[in-house]
Amino acid sequence: MAIKKSELYSSLWASCDELRGGMDPSQYKDYILVLLFVKYVSDKYADDPDAIISIPEGGSFKDMQALKGNKDIGNQINIIIGELAGANDLKGVIDVADFADDDKLGKGKEMVDKLTNLIAIFENPSLDFSKNRAGGDDILGDAFEYLMKNFATESGKSKGQFYTPSEVSRVMAKVLSIHDATNKTTFYDPTCGSGSLLLKALDEAEGKGTIYGQEKDVATAALARMNMILHGQEAIEIHRGQSTLSDPFFKDSNGHLKTFDFVVANPPFSSKNWATGFNPQDDLFGRFEKDEIESAKTGKASYKTPPDKNGDYAFLLHILKSLKSTGKGACILPHGVLFRGNAEAEIRKSLIERGYIKGIIGLPANLFYGTGIPACIIVMDKEGADERKHIFMVDASKGFIKDGNKNRLREQDIHKIVDIFNKQTELPKYSRLVSVEEISDPKNDFNLNIPRYIDSQEAEDIQDIEAHLLGDIPNADIEALNEYWEVYKTLKSELFSASKRKLYSQLKISKDNIKQTIFNHPEFVSFSKEMDDLFTDWKTRNTKLLKALTIGIKPKQTIFRISEDVLSTYMGKALMDKYDVYQHLMNYWNEVMQDDCYLIAVDGWKAELSIIKQTKSATVWDCDLVPKVLVIDRYFLAEKKAIEKLEADKEAITTQLTELEEEHNTEEGYFADLDKVNKANVQKRLKELLATKPKSKKQNLAIAAEPETVYGEQAVLELYLKLIDDQTELNKKIKEAIADLDIKVIERYKTLTETEIKQLVVDDKWMASIERSVKTEMERISQRLTQRIKELAERYETPLPKQTTDVAELENKVTAHLQKMGFVWS
Repeated sequence: MAIKKSELYSSLWASCDELRGGMDPSQYKDYILVLLFVKYVSDKYADDPDAIISIPEGGSFKDMQALKGNKDIGNQINIIIGELAGANDLKGVIDVADFADDDKLGKGKEMVDKLTNLIAIFENPSLDFSKNRAGGDDILGDAFEYLMKNFATESGKSKGQFYTPSEVSRVMAKVLSIHDATNKTTFYDPTCGSGSLLLKALDEAEGKGTIYGQEKDVATAALARMNMILHGQEAIEIHRGQSTLSDPFFKDSNGHLKTFDFVVANPPFSSKNWATGFNPQDDLFGRFEKDEIESAKTGKASYKTPPDKNGDYAFLLHILKSLKSTGKGACILPHGVLFRGNAEAEIRKSLIERGYIKGIIGLPANLFYGTGIPACIIVMDKEGADERKHIFMVDASKGFIKDGNKNRLREQDIHKIVDIFNKQTELPKYSRLVSVEEISDPKNDFNLNIPRYIDSQEAEDIQDIEAHLLGDIPNADIEALNEYWEVYKTLKSELFSASKRKLYSQLKISKDNIKQTIFNHPEFVSFSKEMDDLFTDWKTRNTKLLKALTIGIKPKQTIFRISEDVLSTYMGKALMDKYDVYQHLMNYWNEVMQDDCYLIAVDGWKAELSIIKQTKSATVWDCDLVPKVLVIDRYFLAEKKAIEKLEADKEAITTQLTELEEEHNTEEGYFADLDKVNKANVQKRLKELLATKPKSKKQNLAIAAEPETVYGEQAVLELYLKLIDDQTELNKKIKEAIADLDIKVIERYKTLTETEIKQLVVDDKWMASIERSVKTEMERISQRLTQRIKELAERYETPLPKQTTDVAELENKVTAHLQKMGFVWS
């Protein structure tokens, strides 16, 4: 069976439990990622003479499996990894972690058990990477990124900087306009970390091109090399060990900086020791030149050396120097680069005047590991720089979701940023094409701080003093809902009438009837149907596409097609934000549909049952692709309803028992003397009662006929026992009914045709879930209108004079009551 991404992720993260406590996450990541690498290449490339990785004798994961329980397991694992590293020029890459380090892994039996358990986790059959990969979709590469994200999260501020959030990496790659890439296209990251930025750029180029990276930290550079291999990238050059600024590795034959087509970077923010190891004023590569002659000739400012204690612009100027004459770059930097003064102001002015800055994207705060400050993406483009007279600005600071202690861009945020930026679409409070003339105006003085040019603040909800004094609702508040009145053209007149005072209106209906009036209005009903029809059209088109999926499909291409169609379907539709609808689809894709598509990509439309839990008395089972609830709902609905009826009857009895206990478990109740209210104790008490307190024949007949109407102790005890017996009988019936249904469902699975499986998966599972989710968006929009109108009605329904009168009346009543009680004061 094909591997599921979610199961792969959880299995790999579970492996970390074996190492927690003994070391910092920034350290145990080296162990986990190396084992993942060894397991993957062993499964994928064993016995393949043409493989990009050679698996030598004594250098595979199988050799590690033989070590479980071995007293010298740590040293032997080091030897195995050393063999693999030596055979593939990976020394200093995969052999960094010491598996015999007893300070981190414990001594003696503790180390043996820990490493044995770690190997056992990677033996899980679901982690058989020789079969479980959908071509072109980088399941293992994505898993590697998943682990690094979690390691970065756990590592905290000081050690999480090796990883750039993949969402930000995707934005950077997509705003670079990587079109028509060839195998000769070059990509470069001067501070490449674990390589995620480079991989996202290459992914945008559909795998064409060569990537180059330099990383100062040796261990992080090793992560990058492994990351590249797990993503199937052979044409890579990752150099490690030196600072890019003091000792750039990539040079041409003349000793000048090598130039590239595309550069992406997330350098360390505001590095204080960026100039260590070289003299920036005498830079061999001319990155910080201040050419007075050129400045006089062109009338444009020239570069200047960045501040000694802040290296943000040092990295930016290095990137600029590393771009070809038509090259494009994207760099993540703190917002300070947009407005700080002195030397940085001169550099910024020079870059603006020369037209190198194409755009700026302001990001939300707290996205990055290692810092919580807000950052921005500076997009540079040398092509057409001389003619560039504008800078496109995007304020995307409000679009994110909380993810633990960090913020994270959602799928809709990524798509919106990229769409708006690439199409240069101006959107109020979000994006604007700002002229260099405006930026250079003395009042702005080449300050690029985004709030100077885009006011993204939410409009303040202003309280109307006159309305508070005299009542009625301000027309300004009603008109602020104009997006609704443009769709529901007569609804406003159904809700409001003109006030005697100009600029104010009155609510025509009770505030309790607002929702009903809106939801029953013909224009609301008509618009809702229009939205339903839109979704139905999308569903019809994409149901056909999804049912045509076959073995070998690429899930990422599938979600791209159907999600882009969602955006097209809802483009320009009033009230409905296409990106909100898109997010509903992407949420479902990430939670459920993605795993299903990977199963189909490898196994096709198969409904294979899997055991979830096996006990002596029962077997818990299900099917990943076709959950049994879908089969039950489509083919065994009558049986399901019968079980639900039995369960409802059981619940009613449980409620009666609870009420009986609460009523009679008081200090003077019939259950007060029982140690515990249960069947055995109640039977014992009833036996004692019958032995000591005989009843008349008439009373016994009354109890038997209507025990609930007789309020004696005997009646209560007998009623309790009857309910317990009824509950037991129902439990038995429910258990038998579920077992019988299980047998029928399992037999039905055996006869499911491919057409039926497609119907169950696409119609009953995927489309039904997506439709429910999208409809919540329409409900949210409608509720927003209802709540706002009710809020305005309640805000001004009691004018201040009436409030004063009401308070005075209440005060008089309270005073009168107090006087009657004898409390009088002056």
